[in-house]
Amino acid sequence: MKKSFILVCCVIFLLVIITGNGYADYEAQRRRLVKNHIENEGIDDRLVLDSMLSVPREKFVPQDQKRQAYLNVPLPIGYGQTISQPYIVAIMTQLLNVNEDDVVLEIGTGSGYQAAVLAEIVKEVYTVEIIEPLGIAAKTRLKRLGYENVEVHIGDGYFGWKEHSPYDAIMVTAAADHIPPPLIRQLKNGGRMCIPVGPPYFPQVLKLLEKNEKGEVRIWDVLPVRFVPLTRAVDWKDKAWE
Repeated sequence: MKKSFILVCCVIFLLVIITGNGYADYEAQRRRLVKNHIENEGIDDRLVLDSMLSVPREKFVPQDQKRQAYLNVPLPIGYGQTISQPYIVAIMTQLLNVNEDDVVLEIGTGSGYQAAVLAEIVKEVYTVEIIEPLGIAAKTRLKRLGYENVEVHIGDGYFGWKEHSPYDAIMVTAAADHIPPPLIRQLKNGGRMCIPVGPPYFPQVLKLLEKNEKGEVRIWDVLPVRFVPLTRAVDWKDKAWE
């Protein structure tokens, strides 16, 4: 009887560790992800690595996706949108080459994960989400987690957020068929933009745009990617998600 009781207690204890609040387990998974799939894949910016170690990705995915939170894959977050693959989040953040004095514009808030990663590094993040329920949820989530330097706006990201421009860097987390001119105009001289460009639901190219001190623009192809399309105002109105 005593042995059975001890066995039951041990099983319960293990279940609490595995399925309880999950903090220690998530933290260990996060460290493994960053080491194996980010640092070992060439991401060497210490600010980016530390940010990826700090942000709890499990807080930015739906409840039924939490067990997959630290797989190096994109995950669905509803409304036809996804939270990006961690490696892609890391490389896009590194490409921007941002620091603690920078103000960054993000297009495509989603669940708020990329904004949180940026917020760990930069002075201010302004992020635009066109799908209102996602934007509202992300704003609430980011505030609850203490990201006071992130401001969320519901709107059409194609036009950026002119009020707070120019930006030191701009990140677009959805694929457009061209680089939106308003975003180029809102990028500060000397700034960088990272954006996937290509047709929806087909392979695209992650592009790095740099505007020099004279305002001249150069663009580099970085790597093939696959993002959800950049949703426009007319697309949002036509959807029957609600």
